[in-house]
Amino acid sequence: MADWDIWTVIAVLGVATASTRSALWMVGHRVTIPRRVQEMLRFAPACALAAIVAPDFMLGPQGDIQLAVTNPKLLAGIVALAYYLWRRNMLQTIVVGMLVFTVLRVSDVFHNGL
Repeated sequence: MADWDIWTVIAVLGVATASTRSALWMVGHRVTIPRRVQEMLRFAPACALAAIVAPDFMLGPQGDIQLAVTNPKLLAGIVALAYYLWRRNMLQTIVVGMLVFTVLRVSDVFHNGL
């Protein structure tokens, strides 16, 4: 790939990013979003986070789905979810989840090579 190709791609991506973001900023005050859509958009960050995190919990090293109890990521996620439902503290949940995952991984309880 030539240098001008790379710079052309960077420029096109910059224009595309700027135009899509500035369009909403420039005409956003003229658009009225229905209340029901606004309520649904409140859940968008949580859904996006779940879509990012859930595959990491469930996929094995070869990309296959592992829903067995021998999956340390899934177990750590379940323990972290239970801890969050009990304590409602995000920082402690992260620490507990990582601690459980680290203990399961270091102790090599399930010998699955994750």
